[in-house]
Amino acid sequence: MKALVKTFAAAALIAVSTFAMAAEGPGSKSTKANVNLSTADFALEHYVAVTTEGESAGVEQLFTEDFSQKVQSSSNGGTHSREEVVKYLKKQKGEKLNCTVTSDIIEESADFMVAKVTLAFEEFTKTDLVTLVREGNSWKVSKSVNSYK
Repeated sequence: MKALVKTFAAAALIAVSTFAMAAEGPGSKSTKANVNLSTADFALEHYVAVTTEGESAGVEQLFTEDFSQKVQSSSNGGTHSREEVVKYLKKQKGEKLNCTVTSDIIEESADFMVAKVTLAFEEFTKTDLVTLVREGNSWKVSKSVNSYK
């Protein structure tokens, strides 16, 4: 009889824990994903993955608090805040852009980097000048200036 009670208790515990995990669902954890941004190269690589490959992990930690994005185009230029960009990038989760990406480091020092990221689409080219800065032990994107040709 004791073995039967233990079996039912174990089955109930497994069922409850399974239902609890299913209710949470994948990706519904409140903790933010940690991404390795220990070097400027890692941060730049992650920025490219977030903006072109729909990567959503670590989007919040990628940008400085005072991040801004300037868009220079003939039709609708403007400036976007950190919150606007993060919200947009989260909506693009899993969306991969159909373009060829190249990146070149223009300037680099111990705490600062400027890189040129070029996205070549079939009909146009987007050039993104990205400024990265070291904040503590990690690198973050502090500014982005986009132009289109």
